[in-house]
Amino acid sequence: MPVINLDGVGGRLTKEQKRRLCTELVAKASEITEIPAEAFMVLIHEMGYENIGGHTGLLSDALGESRED
Repeated sequence: MPVINLDGVGGRLTKEQKRRLCTELVAKASEITEIPAEAFMVLIHEMGYENIGGHTGLLSDALGESRED
């Protein structure tokens, strides 16, 4: 089973945008690879800025986003 992974930052895609990405990516991948579209799976991984950091702290802090969960 072919898997298409989408890794993104921000978590701002709407459900409709995700649906369209899945449909169109699978259609194009199927066309190019000649593998049936039904065989594909799409995994969408969205991360909030508060889940990414480095030596200076969290990306959400650097961007001025303050969201406490």
